[in-house]
Amino acid sequence: MPANAASEIATATPTDSAEGTDSDPVPTVEVRPRGVHGGARSAAILVTGATGEVGHGLITALHSAGCNGIVALDVRKIDAPLRSLCMETYVGDICDNALLGRLLAMYEITEIYHLAALLSTRAEFTPETAHAVNVGGTINLLQLAAEQARSHGHRVKFIFPSSIAAHGLPDLDTKATAGRVSEDAYCKPTTMYGCNKLYCENLGRYYARHYRQLAQDQTSGAVDFRCLRYPGLISADTLPAGGTSDYAPEMIHAAASGKPYACFVRGETRIPFMTMPEAIDATLRLAAADETGLSRCVYNVSSFSASAGAIAEIVRGFFPGAQITFEPDEKRQAIVDTWPADVDDTAARNDWGHTPKYTLEQAFEEYLVPTIRARYA
Repeated sequence: MPANAASEIATATPTDSAEGTDSDPVPTVEVRPRGVHGGARSAAILVTGATGEVGHGLITALHSAGCNGIVALDVRKIDAPLRSLCMETYVGDICDNALLGRLLAMYEITEIYHLAALLSTRAEFTPETAHAVNVGGTINLLQLAAEQARSHGHRVKFIFPSSIAAHGLPDLDTKATAGRVSEDAYCKPTTMYGCNKLYCENLGRYYARHYRQLAQDQTSGAVDFRCLRYPGLISADTLPAGGTSDYAPEMIHAAASGKPYACFVRGETRIPFMTMPEAIDATLRLAAADETGLSRCVYNVSSFSASAGAIAEIVRGFFPGAQITFEPDEKRQAIVDTWPADVDDTAARNDWGHTPKYTLEQAFEEYLVPTIRARYA
């Protein structure tokens, strides 16, 4: 099916945000689905939060791998280059059950990549809205997956990016001595976003293993739920959108564009990171993995752990005129202080071959600096 104009849905609202972005209200428009699907539903892979940093990379990678049935959904209008990679695109809200009902009726969805979320910084200003989007939207999509499996008789793969924010260490002394933190350790998040992500991990496990367990027509096992916890992500292709771990990419983009940057965390602050291509690769590796080899539903992933000061030194090495200072924001610093300095991703490496591509230095030399320099040339 050719891909051109998006189908715009009248039910869009401002409460759902693409991954990594805060969004403006979407105007109400007439419903005009493109294409005639006839009696048979089209096979599809659904991607929510399509306009975000991860969404762009994931859709591009799926299309490059030969996936022609991508259906993309976001609260904001999807740009033409991204629309061209999709079978169909929709502007709409994951909290809108009527929209999800249309998708259920129109498509035979075999995989869902659920990227849409209100991220940690924005969520602290509107925690109730964040809960409605992050939890309510996720349970809507899990239910959609279960209904899809019931209707076409095959398990639906549900890929859910969680976050390092699902962890919560009690103090800096504990963070300094905890070492590489496992998936099941220190799971007491201090942000609404982290609470939402941790709860949704458990919701996914429930839908995969225990859904409607007392019903006569029990349908547990209909959803093949797979989750990976992203660390801080650094992209050379998209601008940082104000996330709590975005001080690293903000530092790089400011230096490349010749602007001063005041880092909002202390120089010694350390958390794990990975580049955006590595995050996309890890997501697709987990999605493609043989289920029999998976020992758990939720996996840590990481590439390298670095302090904000170390990142600043490398930035100055590539951009000698970079003006980087450290002016910690007490409240945002307190959030980052609860996140692990590093995570243990042994299970991901053993179960489905998670293989980081870059060290910190290689990430700059081979990926970040060439692309970002060209952006501002």
